[in-house]
Amino acid sequence: MAAQEVTGVPAAEIERAAQVLWDHRPVAFYTWSGLEQHSGTTQIIRAINVLYALTGCLDAPGGNVLFTSVPTNPIAGAELLDPAQRANAIGVGDRPLGPAHYGFVTGEDFYTAMLEGRPYRPRALVTFGSNLLMAHGDSGRGREALRALDFQVHLDLFMCPTAEQADIVLPVTGAFEAEGLMIGFEVSLEAESLVQLRAPLVPPVGESRPDIEVIFDLAVRLGLGDRFFGGSVDAGWAHQLAPSGVALEQLRARPEGVRVPLETRHRKYAAIDAGGAPAGFATPTGRIELYVEGFLDIGQPPVPTFTEPALSPRSRPDLARRFPLVLTCAKTLHFCETQHRQVASLRRHVPDPLVELHPDTAAARGIGEGAWVEITTPKGAVRARAAFNVSLALDVVSGQHGWFEACEELDLPGYPPSGRVAPTSTWCSARRPATR
Repeated sequence: MAAQEVTGVPAAEIERAAQVLWDHRPVAFYTWSGLEQHSGTTQIIRAINVLYALTGCLDAPGGNVLFTSVPTNPIAGAELLDPAQRANAIGVGDRPLGPAHYGFVTGEDFYTAMLEGRPYRPRALVTFGSNLLMAHGDSGRGREALRALDFQVHLDLFMCPTAEQADIVLPVTGAFEAEGLMIGFEVSLEAESLVQLRAPLVPPVGESRPDIEVIFDLAVRLGLGDRFFGGSVDAGWAHQLAPSGVALEQLRARPEGVRVPLETRHRKYAAIDAGGAPAGFATPTGRIELYVEGFLDIGQPPVPTFTEPALSPRSRPDLARRFPLVLTCAKTLHFCETQHRQVASLRRHVPDPLVELHPDTAAARGIGEGAWVEITTPKGAVRARAAFNVSLALDVVSGQHGWFEACEELDLPGYPPSGRVAPTSTWCSARRPATR
């Protein structure tokens, strides 16, 4: 009944779903942004992994299989980072088991560090094609954070709101203008066995260069050439490929790729080592830990526990009267995140930003389908066209992110990265920087 109260889904339906999962094993799931961008992320993913353990579907036929990979040399360089420096990662103090523990920084933590100096204020930033302002929430706060930097360099195919904030914008090549090495394609064992060096199909535009060349040249200028194979990308790729037995010359001669024989091994955690013990898992106990003492040590629930979102009506009843609806987000499949709204063949399918809501929710507010509506939150407001969706709960609306580009061919506007968006407003068209 507790789950019914939180989710609005009848308890009997929740029980039936659990029974279906059990009766129709094996089961597999795929998750990405949908479960990984809110306050309950860690515990929800843990709960799903526990479900895998309880149903016996982890690395099992028909479940989420960890395919054998082509052997390669590691090149990430995590071992080069001094432990004392790793302890300075932005965000590790608040979430010591979170992304910062692995060397990653979230947008929210980075914005906080730039604006508030916690744990310190970053001075410079180099970004590669990551449109931070449109990809993360609260673009106005993000813009102020980027303005607080002493220096920013952005590398991209097109000018975008993030590039507009940079001191220097460097043009880079697209996927079909430069070589690109891919070792394994993830989706199946056959795909994982393929090693391919993508050949450029068209010459670069203007002075644009592959971002990997920029990185290697910058490393050499900074005195780190010994860590970057003397500045030779080919030498780096050859080192990475060495254990595979595949040579760059082979790949250049065979642009379709080279396959390395691989064998799928299921339930690798159960393999017996030379000492007669099972391989187990990368946990302190070597087992799947339903109760994690590491979480308890940092004041977090040791078992998967639901956390109400910070701005939900339950968490903030003081806001519920003014903001009675729950806003979620889903991207349209016609575009890729914040990109491609300038492409006429795609934009004609979705000419305007949309917000989906149940027809009854719309009727109660006098909203007709296709009408421009304003979406207001404690953070700000934007405008979008109403689209009806009977599958949504009456108190939920679903918007989109990433709208800023104009489409000149269809005479459709772009939108400002922050602030109120009028249906006739125009901000910028996507234009590619051709020179440095």
